[in-house]
Amino acid sequence: MKLEKAYKQVKLDIAETLAHRKTQKLKTVVLGQNVKDGLIAKLAIFALLTVIAFLYVKPILYMVSTSLKTVADMIDPVVGLIPRELNWHNYAEAWRGLKYPEGFFDTMTIALFGSVFQVFTCALTGYALARLKFPGKNLMFFLILVAFLIPPQLTIVPLYMIYSELGWINTPFVFLVPALFGQGLRGALFIIIFRQFFLSQPKALEEAAKIDGASAFRLFFRIMMPLAAGACLVVFLFSFVWYWNMSYEAALFLSKDFTPLSLRLSSMQMELIGNRAIDFSAGVGQDPISEGPRMAGAFLIIFPPLIVYLIAQRWFTEGIERTGLVE
Repeated sequence: MKLEKAYKQVKLDIAETLAHRKTQKLKTVVLGQNVKDGLIAKLAIFALLTVIAFLYVKPILYMVSTSLKTVADMIDPVVGLIPRELNWHNYAEAWRGLKYPEGFFDTMTIALFGSVFQVFTCALTGYALARLKFPGKNLMFFLILVAFLIPPQLTIVPLYMIYSELGWINTPFVFLVPALFGQGLRGALFIIIFRQFFLSQPKALEEAAKIDGASAFRLFFRIMMPLAAGACLVVFLFSFVWYWNMSYEAALFLSKDFTPLSLRLSSMQMELIGNRAIDFSAGVGQDPISEGPRMAGAFLIIFPPLIVYLIAQRWFTEGIERTGLVE
């Protein structure tokens, strides 16, 4: 009897142990050893990221959908995001209304050369502020921070007067020359990014190069710039997108002979329909004729930066991590 009771007790203990292990395993899978490791936490994060991604993607989906709709689909409340038939004629009208090849060349000239100039000059300035010792360095960095905080609307009037006296209005020089001296769009921000990156690099690299007799310029171009490839890519993409999408500065300085795509979109309606004006502030139901070409034109404008980002996405993410922007 005693052996039988002991045997039953052992079986009961083993069953309880197995049940406890299964419970713990299920609890570990669902809740995780840490809160963020569990299945519930992962599902919650996935749901949150899905909602955020949808909020960002929805305007693009609406843009593409509307650009492919006919006028009948536009005025029909039953039609949602998926049109009954694809209307590629909107893109033909947008291409003609934007004068896309000419506008693309003007926009690319500013965005590409302005971004390249800013990468070079801001990297050089950021390296000097991070590594070199010279009088007034802290004051200069303070002034750069102040320039970063000042709204651009406060400096537009004096800049316009200076550019007008120099004869740069309606020419790309209003953006390319400041970029060449590190004063382009968000130039102060890019200097801060490069300074942060160069401060994070070990000083042993510079000391070894100085022992070998390397000058400051040779050290910068041969050692520091290759290490800053990720930061250069981040600054280039940010600068490229901001130059490509700018409208406020372009509307003030470029309005006649040299017109980027962002300005051509606002005037595309007159190019399409002549002198008969339609209110751009009207809703889709009130202005279905011009809404399709407008959305097609908007998609044609954002398409090149999307391609650039898709190609450089992996290196861009790595560059963000290395520059300290996520800290």
